[in-house]
Formats: sequence, C-alpha cells, structure tokens
Amino acid sequence: MGTFIAIVLAAVLTNNFITVKTYGICPFLGVSKKTSSAVGMGVAVTLVMAIATAITYPLYEYVMVPLKIDFLEIIFFIFIIAVLVQMIEQIIKKVSPTLYKAMGIYLPLITTNCAVLGVCELVIGDMSSIIGDAAMNTGWAVLYAVFAGLGFTLVMVIMSGLRERINCYGDMPRALKGFPIAMITASIICMAFTVFSYIQL
Repeated sequence: MGTFIAIVLAAVLTNNFITVKTYGICPFLGVSKKTSSAVGMGVAVTLVMAIATAITYPLYEYVMVPLKIDFLEIIFFIFIIAVLVQMIEQIIKKVSPTLYKAMGIYLPLITTNCAVLGVCELVIGDMSSIIGDAAMNTGWAVLYAVFAGLGFTLVMVIMSGLRERINCYGDMPRALKGFPIAMITASIICMAFTVFSYIQL
C-alpha cells in the first residue's frame, strides 16, 4: 500500500511532469486556452502514456535486455508511441470532430511530446527514490504512467481554468495579453506546486 501511495503522490504532485520536470510544455501552453480542449488533450496523453508503458516496459525488460539490444530503446519507444498516437487521432476524429479541431496540430504532436517518452524512459531507469525496496514490474510501471498522465491533465485543467478567467477581464495592459500572461500564469502554477516537494515519500 505504501508503494501505491508513493507512486500516486510522486506522479501527480511531487514529480509532476509539467510543473517539476517541465516535460510537455508545448501542449501545456498551446491547448490550455479552453478547459474542454485541455481535458481532451490530458485524456489523450494519459491514454498514450499508459498504453505505451504497458507495451514498452515488458518489451524492454523481456526482449531487448535479453537480446542485448537495449541501446535501441529510444527508436523502439518512439515508433510505438507514434503508432498509438495515430490510432488515437483517428478515433478522436471519428468520435468527436469538434475536439479534434480544437486540439489541432497538438494532437499529432503527442508523438514528440517528451512527457510520453519521458515516462517510458523513467520506468526502466532507477525508480528506487519512489518505490523504495519494491521491485519494479509492469504493473507499477503502468500505474505510474496512468497517474503521471492524470497529473499532466490536472495541471492542464488548472491552467485552462485560470486562462479562461483571465480572458474574462478585458482591462489588461496590451503588453501582457496573450502569451506573456500565459507564461506568468504558468510560472505561478509551478511555484505553487513546489509546496508538494516537501512531501516525504
């Protein structure tokens, strides 16, 4: 139970991919103008993270390492992520054309989203600071990926909510409108998340 809680807290709060690791900043700033598109992007990233980790972790541990081709991990991982993103893109296009249009170019860019590749790489590395003495396995890896995606979604939703509120107030200096105020908002969110770094896992 302690390992489960440590993984959840680390993935969502203390090691959040956006606010702490600064992965996935491109969709974070680009798709967070509306909450609906932010939620859609977050769900899509979470799905890709979970499925990609469920495939890449056992592939790495039980195929690549025994065959001593683990040095090709990034090539294999990017290929798997690209295939998954193409599948999810086609599903969203059919199920929700509005969401597909709202996400725009950022949906296929999940392929190059460093947060997705980052979680696949992280779980095959040294996770002892998070899981302690517990042995890493596919279950823990996928659990970490799911909650890393939920942490990503949480920050996306917070950012989109703040940006929607900010846009309601028209009286803003011209120099701050658009990207500058988005960067200031993102900085404040990141500073707020530093509080969670004091949680002892």
